[in-house]
Amino acid sequence: MSRISVIGAGSWGTTLANLLAEKGHQTVLYVYESDQYQLMQQERINQKYLPGVNLADALELTNDLEGAFRFADSILLVVPSHALRSVLEKISGKLDLGNKVLINASKGIENDTLLRMSQVMIEVAGVGESQVATLSGPSHAEEVSRGVATAVVSAASDLETARLVREIFRTDTFRVYSSSDIVGVELGGSLKNVIAIAAGIADGAGFGDNTKAALMTRALVEMTRMGVSMGAQIQTFSGLSGMGDLIVTCMSKHSRNRFVGEQIGKGRRLQEVLDDMVMVAEGVKTTRSVHQLQDKFPVEVPISQEVYEVLFNDKNPQLAVRDLMTRDPKEESPI
Repeated sequence: MSRISVIGAGSWGTTLANLLAEKGHQTVLYVYESDQYQLMQQERINQKYLPGVNLADALELTNDLEGAFRFADSILLVVPSHALRSVLEKISGKLDLGNKVLINASKGIENDTLLRMSQVMIEVAGVGESQVATLSGPSHAEEVSRGVATAVVSAASDLETARLVREIFRTDTFRVYSSSDIVGVELGGSLKNVIAIAAGIADGAGFGDNTKAALMTRALVEMTRMGVSMGAQIQTFSGLSGMGDLIVTCMSKHSRNRFVGEQIGKGRRLQEVLDDMVMVAEGVKTTRSVHQLQDKFPVEVPISQEVYEVLFNDKNPQLAVRDLMTRDPKEESPI
């Protein structure tokens, strides 16, 4: 068994830390907020982010970031995508990460730099490509924490690293596949959050199942189109980190991104919705990144572009759907 540090005690970080500790790995969970750390130590539950789920008896907690990095053979980073750089900068230059494996479990594309999370880890932490992996797929913490059967993908440019991560995580209820297409797996997990906002907007605005089915199907096309233009493999988007994650995020009551879209579809303002949320909806910032990516990779992503217009330019959701429906006719294509 391995020594693993989990950086980030939100719902997903806590869930994965529990899973690893219960599997028998020596696991430490880093909690950023000091008051949250004290409460979790005392109550052995993450009431703020994962209520109703007790922490594994073997799971250790810490609020020492450098100590967490020193302790582990493998480091699982489960922080909001916009915070990953700042977290890594706190330890950059202070620690020799040697052959440690860094595993990303966040889904996003950094604004402005337009880097994927593994690229941020390589750039800031100074590790090699073979030391970096990403874990992604249709996996709401609310279900994984209760042992609901789930399947995800471990991806790394070095397939042996992906397989190592696969073996670290897999259990009887948490099945892990391996992939060498880290580009596609990360993009699938990121781009689908934008589409989940679109699905929520459609729900909130009163559209039906026909609308959502069309939206999800055409969204998969534009996700694939964008991903392939950025170096991903086309088949990845038909897998768990593409179609699988798209389905669960667009349909689930647990989806924060779908919730944001639904509230906007009902007429609320974006900032008002975000101010009322405890957890992060990654798709909001990723929508900005996709908009920026169009300057670098000029491919058609009409659904994502309409989400951008609704979120940041106050476009009426009904008008956004009408504009999608009245685009120039064309032949259906898988990409």
